[in-house]
Amino acid sequence: MSVRDIDQQAAQERRRAGFGAILGFLLLVGIAVAGVILVLRFVDAERQRDMTSLQVRMGIVADSRKAAVETWLQTQLADLKKLADNPALQIYMTQLVSGNATPGGLDEETGEPEPPAEAQYLMNLLLVSADRSGYGVPVPSGVGANLPRVRTAGLALLDPKGAVLVATPGMPPIEGRIASFVSALKPVGAQLLDLYMDATEKPAMGFVQPVYAVQGNSDATSLVGFVFGIKQVAEELYPLLRQPGETNASADVLLVRVNGAVIEYLSPLADGTAPLGLRLNRDTPDLDTAAALGQEAGFTQASNYAGHEVLAASRAIAGAPWTLVYTVDRDEAMAASDERARRLLVMLLLVVGLFGIVVLATWFYGSSRRAADAAERLRHTADRLEGQRRLLQLVTDNQPTSIAIIDAEGRYRFANRTAARKVGLESEDVVGKPVANVVGPAAAKQVLALAEQALARNERASEIRRDPTDLGERIIQATHIPMTGLEGEGAAVLAVEEDLTDAFRERERRVRLEQQLVRSLVGIVDRRDPFAAEHSARVARLAHEVATEMGLTPTEILTAETAGQLLNLGKILIEQELLTRTGALSEDERRQVRRAMLASADLLTDVEFDGPVVDTLRQSLAQWDGKGLPEGLAGEQILPSARVVALANAVVGMLSRRAHRPPLSSDAVIAAVQADAGRAFDRRVVAAFVNFMDNRGGREEWGKQAGTS
Repeated sequence: MSVRDIDQQAAQERRRAGFGAILGFLLLVGIAVAGVILVLRFVDAERQRDMTSLQVRMGIVADSRKAAVETWLQTQLADLKKLADNPALQIYMTQLVSGNATPGGLDEETGEPEPPAEAQYLMNLLLVSADRSGYGVPVPSGVGANLPRVRTAGLALLDPKGAVLVATPGMPPIEGRIASFVSALKPVGAQLLDLYMDATEKPAMGFVQPVYAVQGNSDATSLVGFVFGIKQVAEELYPLLRQPGETNASADVLLVRVNGAVIEYLSPLADGTAPLGLRLNRDTPDLDTAAALGQEAGFTQASNYAGHEVLAASRAIAGAPWTLVYTVDRDEAMAASDERARRLLVMLLLVVGLFGIVVLATWFYGSSRRAADAAERLRHTADRLEGQRRLLQLVTDNQPTSIAIIDAEGRYRFANRTAARKVGLESEDVVGKPVANVVGPAAAKQVLALAEQALARNERASEIRRDPTDLGERIIQATHIPMTGLEGEGAAVLAVEEDLTDAFRERERRVRLEQQLVRSLVGIVDRRDPFAAEHSARVARLAHEVATEMGLTPTEILTAETAGQLLNLGKILIEQELLTRTGALSEDERRQVRRAMLASADLLTDVEFDGPVVDTLRQSLAQWDGKGLPEGLAGEQILPSARVVALANAVVGMLSRRAHRPPLSSDAVIAAVQADAGRAFDRRVVAAFVNFMDNRGGREEWGKQAGTS
């Protein structure tokens, strides 16, 4: 019988033995849970119904105060609209703006010129309108005649550019905030100078209506100016926020607006804060006014400016950038609902308490059975883990690779024979010991760092390191694999270390043989073509620099360098007389040289290189636009290493002395390859070459070598 069968049989016995106790316990728990859920749902439904009713009532109050404020705003603008639509005012303003006003006489007392008759008429009209609409300022009693009075309210007529034509004596000067507002007036529609604290530190507002020419259109072409009124509004506006018959002691109606990242409280607060005396950040956590902003009609439960939890109904005010927020303390508003919920919960707790006594007795009865079952499970678990450990030890002890399991505390949980004997111990002597105690602090630092990396990223982590031993340096590839999802086991990594010393030494030997072969072949070519001696070596060096500048892989860099060295191998197939000729070559002779370069790949077909050296040689005469050899090979079809070799070969040729010309300068070579970028050469290769020449010392190095081959 398998371990799994034993576990299943034990589980069946436990289920049969404890079925009665479990059934009774589950029944009692089910009844209690059902009762709790039903009562909580009922309480929640009652509270939600109360909340809905309260929302409706608060919405009615908010709508009432919103209507009062909006009516007041419309009244202010309507008073100015009547004045702006007065035909006499329109005519006289037109004459004043156009410069056709009737000149006034001389003042009998001062002898000074009096204003035009039209201006005098308009002044009288403004004075009457100001007294009627609340824009007049009464003279305070007890003020000396010689002391200047602060101008806080009045009416003014402005020309289209905002200059004052006529103004009542109390009209504030057009400066500061008021001047900025006037300079931005639009020719169409009523406009509002929002609430601000005036020179007497009292809330004030401004209202504007455009004035158009008689029988003109209501647009910019007929605009003759503006009627501009400023008044202190506290006594008119803030009383509108009080709801008649309000019964909630904590009720409060506020006006707020957004100013950048803050919320400004425009109305006086219940704690005595003056209008515009409080500013809070919009991102203040759980702020009622922040939640109300931007909602045409909202309802929320949040904290007010004083940190009290409130219910808030909000309404956006039409005609002004304001939001009206009506709040009531949450505890006061929901007191009756909360009391009803508490009574229901107390009753529920009494019922649950009675059931709890029965449940407790049931638990005592079943506890002994659970203890016995737990002991049996532990025994089976221990047997199963021991079997798994023996199997794992048997399999891994016959592997030449070091295998261990290291937990998150840096201790060995398992080690195969290879890992243990590496440090001169047996497997059972390693388990449970810290890594530092087994391999030493220095080696443990590397092992634990890789283990932490694998656990932190929850993915395989690998590194290749060099370990000194009595027999010399060994090259080790360490791989740590996180082990997750193991029942009853904490976090750990599977650490596998493989000795790659012999493989690395064999690869280094192959690389040395390959380099020796390349040097031998290059030497043969140099002896046959003494005029081009060192050409291949220079191509290889430049190809290495350009490929490195491009960020190619190490294999691609080595491929380009090796192909550059072997580029002219095919010249051994050309008659030496042609190679050593000092005069210019014919077109047929140049074709022979190009074919010889392609023949280099054929001569090396059966030689194994680490990279695609042979294919790079075959494509070394390819051009980016497809006009090179082999025909039709173009663009991204060309190997990156071949693009680099093609440019390096061309550059070395231009920098070299030839029978028919001296070597070209670095500037001339750079200009030539840039001209062929996108045609003969890949633009990225050209950019890498130019960057090497200009920023990596290329000009100095290759300028000195110009003409040496």
